[in-house]
Amino acid sequence: MEPYEITQELADADELLNQASMARLAYNGLDGLPRVVPIGIFWTGDEIVMSTAATAPKVKALSARPEVALTIDAGDRPGSAKTLSVRGVVHLTLVDGVVPEYLAAARKNFDAEYAAEFERNCRAMYDQMARIAVEPRWARFYDFGAGRIPHFLAELARKANDGSEHRATE
Repeated sequence: MEPYEITQELADADELLNQASMARLAYNGLDGLPRVVPIGIFWTGDEIVMSTAATAPKVKALSARPEVALTIDAGDRPGSAKTLSVRGVVHLTLVDGVVPEYLAAARKNFDAEYAAEFERNCRAMYDQMARIAVEPRWARFYDFGAGRIPHFLAELARKANDGSEHRATE
């Protein structure tokens, strides 16, 4: 996928990226077996940032094999369903204290009082965190309500409609 195509897909998914608080991150564990975990996210405009404890098993696994995939979904009905699928490479940074985007995500999703309490608790809990930034290398945004669906589904729908139109004219 060309860089301009990735940029366009992410721009089209901007509302979803800015509103979403969770994603599903897929990576390979140290044993070589795949994992999928729900994880909080924050979109910087360039990177999808996640955070975890520096001692979390996924940190070692991502250090060894930084290739990942993630999906972000919203809507639970066909008319409101949106999804962004991303493949990319993780850039890991160990941060003393709390990852700033982790707190920014909390402020985005919590009221001010709860966000402040959350921050106090995080600062008491984490001496160090891992900042997991995904550099997108491929991205695809779907908005099912707007008819922006996977190509194979559009093709199946077109064939089904062609068949029903053909039967209706006989």
